[in-house]
Amino acid sequence: MMHSGAFWGLLFFLCLTLGWTKAQQTNYTRPVFHCGGDLVSDSGFVGSEGFPSFYKPNSKCTWRITVPEGNVVTLSFRIFDLEAHAQCLYDYVDVYNGHTNLVQKLGRFCGTFRPGALISTTNTMMLEMVTDEETQSRGFVAYFSGTKPYVNDDLFCGGKMTKSQGEIKTPNWPDKKYPPGTSCSWLITVEPDRVIKVTFDKFVLEADSYCRFDYVAFFNGGEKDDSRLIGKYCGDQPPLPIISNSNVLLVQFVSDLSVTSDGFLAQYTSIPRGSQPPTVGSAAGTRSIPSEPAVKPPARPTAAPAPPKPQPAPLNPTERPRVVKPTRTRGQGTTTQDRRVTVPRPNGERPVPQNPLCAKACKRDGTIKKSFCSSEFVITGKISSMTAGPRGSLNINISLIKAYKAGRLTITQVGETMAVKLVSQCKKCPLLRRGGNFIIMGQVDEDGRGTLQPGVFTAPYKAAHHKLLAKINDQPC
Repeated sequence: MMHSGAFWGLLFFLCLTLGWTKAQQTNYTRPVFHCGGDLVSDSGFVGSEGFPSFYKPNSKCTWRITVPEGNVVTLSFRIFDLEAHAQCLYDYVDVYNGHTNLVQKLGRFCGTFRPGALISTTNTMMLEMVTDEETQSRGFVAYFSGTKPYVNDDLFCGGKMTKSQGEIKTPNWPDKKYPPGTSCSWLITVEPDRVIKVTFDKFVLEADSYCRFDYVAFFNGGEKDDSRLIGKYCGDQPPLPIISNSNVLLVQFVSDLSVTSDGFLAQYTSIPRGSQPPTVGSAAGTRSIPSEPAVKPPARPTAAPAPPKPQPAPLNPTERPRVVKPTRTRGQGTTTQDRRVTVPRPNGERPVPQNPLCAKACKRDGTIKKSFCSSEFVITGKISSMTAGPRGSLNINISLIKAYKAGRLTITQVGETMAVKLVSQCKKCPLLRRGGNFIIMGQVDEDGRGTLQPGVFTAPYKAAHHKLLAKINDQPC
């Protein structure tokens, strides 16, 4: 959460420099956001009711934006802080390409994952915010403006493509960088018995760990539907060849209103169905993860606990802390503290090197607060998979509920779900189980992976633990 001073500072700056629309009433010192309304203006701000105070529970607010004819609406979220959930089931903001929920939905958003710029195809847009009875947050502030869809013919992009092969490229390629505030969609359709393969020749988009700002996304079929998402890519690493699972592929390119880059050039061709397996996301999830993002992701992306929301289990607050220093490794090597010993197997098979720490009793070290402060990352999440790794280790995939401390931990996104990969040095300690929700604390290796040693703080997570963890996070260590 941002401190209130930071919120007020930002709001004061926005108020002085850009002004507010007539649809948002003011009380001489700061804007007052109401629940819904009609915003008719060249540009302005829209915010959740009562922002920056916590929004109200059990509410539904609808804002209808209208800019002058001949323009499209560009919406850019400046602050975004809602209760989060992998499917945005509790509190969320829906954005529509018009003044009704019967038209195209541009997206549903929750958590602290700030969406990129959203662009309508007409001069109208609608926002609808829905909240449940529990877990309120600060809400959102967004800036809208009316912009011309294309300044000249050089900026044209997108369209329907029915030839068996062709190319797709960003506006202005290759003479200059693509323009800000652009949205292009290509609908590629080939013969019914064939599928589509896309190969990139050049690829340079604005880099971001979550591809929030500028990106290209691929969808199976002709609809922008997260369940059909093949991949979402940004940065300067060309994606591997994209292969659809049918004869229809939707390609969408979006750039926000800030940094631009050279863009991309890609070739598509139709190939026989079944000749190559279809693409199911990239090796890093559903998007390209740049090694050096231009903008750091939120330090603490909020995630919402799934129902039911029972009371927390005790977390041994009085236990004397004994913090275990993290073992740093370089590549696959080991340090003096992490030397391996050989454990012979009774059946005469080749012995497997083991970590001597794994021979100790599986006992949690430290209290929740001491462990919180000494850990590089503190997350809550659901364990989606656990697979055996080398030397008795365990590879763990986590569907993130919330990250209270992220540090250098790499967080990826699959659809609307954020995920992390952890490595536990010992199979049996700490005690975790697939499908369970846990509080997990640990260190981060040089590759951005979370590492768990025996004795690290883990505990079954329940929704009511959120307040305890948030309280600790707000206090100095």
